[in-house]
Amino acid sequence: MSFTPVSTADAPGAIGTYSQATRAGSTVYLSGQIPLDPETMELVTGDVEAHVRRVFENLRAVARAAGGDLANAVKVNVYLTDLGNFQVVNKVMAEYFAQPYPARAAIGVAALPRGAVVEVDAVLAL
Repeated sequence: MSFTPVSTADAPGAIGTYSQATRAGSTVYLSGQIPLDPETMELVTGDVEAHVRRVFENLRAVARAAGGDLANAVKVNVYLTDLGNFQVVNKVMAEYFAQPYPARAAIGVAALPRGAVVEVDAVLAL
């Protein structure tokens, strides 16, 4: 099966050897997003909620570039350096997703790129 990379200037550019997303048939795999401002490529300022919100804005931009939206998400993985921030993720996700919610995993990690406190990736079915 062939695949097609997806990219948009509305989300941070890849900072490594990966695509913002890859489309394979009707499935789109969104790479992990950290709370980088797409214009400055710097971590956003503010509290954890601002960081989580930026991550979902970045994911939404990539999903739209792929021809979908977060409503097409079937799986979401959340990586947190502090699982105490899980309720913040739930609060923000409630603004970006509606029932039926995608499947989700939340994983506590020791560190994330650029010192981020949260990273999220997703799989879309279009």
